[in-house]
Amino acid sequence: MKRFELYPAIDMRGGKCVRLFQGDYDQETVYGDSPFEMAKMFADQGATWIHMVDLDGAKTAEKVNHEHVLRVAAELDVKVQIGGGIRTEEDIAFYLEKGVDRVILGSVAVKNPVFTKEMLKKYGEQIAIGLDARDGYVATEGWLDKSEVKATTLAKEMAEAGAKHFIFTDISRDGTLEGPNIEAIAELARVSGADVIASGGVSSLDDLIALADRQDEGIEGAIIGKALYAERFTLSEALGKVGQ
Repeated sequence: MKRFELYPAIDMRGGKCVRLFQGDYDQETVYGDSPFEMAKMFADQGATWIHMVDLDGAKTAEKVNHEHVLRVAAELDVKVQIGGGIRTEEDIAFYLEKGVDRVILGSVAVKNPVFTKEMLKKYGEQIAIGLDARDGYVATEGWLDKSEVKATTLAKEMAEAGAKHFIFTDISRDGTLEGPNIEAIAELARVSGADVIASGGVSSLDDLIALADRQDEGIEGAIIGKALYAERFTLSEALGKVGQ
């Protein structure tokens, strides 16, 4: 079995590293002025992946903080996945051609599933589908809008179109340090038959161990954000527990 992957998160707004509480743009905490320096710190601690989110892009539906993403991909020995503001094939190609390993399609998967399926067919595992759910329904546009599409329904549809990786966020848990919604994550993996990366709510090493214990059910890894910034544990400690 491949190792349980940890994805330290760098959420970018206005060129800074921030965290939002439950996706609320009015509840923001700034944790650093340099996304690159934050990524370097994670890389120095052993990260193999960095999860980056362009929060400005998610809201405006266009790339905003891309320069930071490209610098991390170019200068650090890590793999990079990026989400936020990616709506067109030009956006996808822009990142992939410049060394980013995986792009995340979120809102567009709900609003334009035909396009998303075309991109899955063309780019394969370089595309991940981001499913950000509130009460089981997918939210879009930086979590500002709640759709009428169930996360499990969309996951099944996209998996049938070739999606191999999903990133599932329970918005009610994101930034709260209340623990991930493990059952919902496992359910999504079961329904889709694809690998699911857990996002939102990780607060302790025990949370990571609980997720890693369900790896055989399709939970392939976890994104860690606020727990690292709030110094609940370090990435090195997390890798020592589950990422080896």
